[in-house]
Amino acid sequence: MTFKQRIRHIVKWIRQYATKNKISTLVVGISGGIDSSVVSALCAETGLKTIVVQMPIRQNRKLDNRSSMQAAWLLERYKNVTHMSMDLTPVFTAFEKKLEPVCRDSDSITLGYANSRARLRMMTLYQIAQSHGGIVVGTGNRVEDFGVGFFTKYGDGGVDISPIGDCMKTTVWNMGREFGLPQEIIDAEPTDGLWDDGRTDEGQLGMTYPELEQAMWLDESGDQSVTSTEKANLKKYRAIRARNLHKMEPIPVCRIPE
Repeated sequence: MTFKQRIRHIVKWIRQYATKNKISTLVVGISGGIDSSVVSALCAETGLKTIVVQMPIRQNRKLDNRSSMQAAWLLERYKNVTHMSMDLTPVFTAFEKKLEPVCRDSDSITLGYANSRARLRMMTLYQIAQSHGGIVVGTGNRVEDFGVGFFTKYGDGGVDISPIGDCMKTTVWNMGREFGLPQEIIDAEPTDGLWDDGRTDEGQLGMTYPELEQAMWLDESGDQSVTSTEKANLKKYRAIRARNLHKMEPIPVCRIPE
């Protein structure tokens, strides 16, 4: 399947889902990254009312500029797109201040606050979606959502549909090129945008996306003919996946015997 055909397939799938479930509006959070940029373009292509939402929280200026760039790109091309920009920094700061007495500084607390940013954005998207008779459209790709679990549980993992959930990151980049997205967005180093220091995905994961994708393929295919480098990456991949499996598996339920 070519990238153009893939785009058409996904657009048709979104439209059919919306029609079947009587959905009138698609809501997408845009961050300036390739995933949300491609998903917002896919939604816009459906012809359905599409609301794209910027939700900066102490945002790195480059990221915020790129999300504004994506919004402008969409508005120039699609009449069915509406743009909202909501600075959630004051809300997050109030939340952080409220929890100060019980949350002391530590690496786990810092990670907790990073995840809280994602959950605050999720709540915002659902409030907007419910107010407009819409659904929240996910922006996670296959390697993040089903490989290493690189997402926030009940944050960016809290969505109604996942249009690119079966697309590798490199495929998403190529779809972005097919759309003609701004080169700055395509070339940008991937980041989840949840940290004040602007840390990248590669910095957090310790692997590039091509390395992750290759390791994911090796893990799923059971191929044993790998180089020492590939073996090392496969070991890293499995370690990341193991600690994040709880995000990708159903919630454990205590079953009561009859």
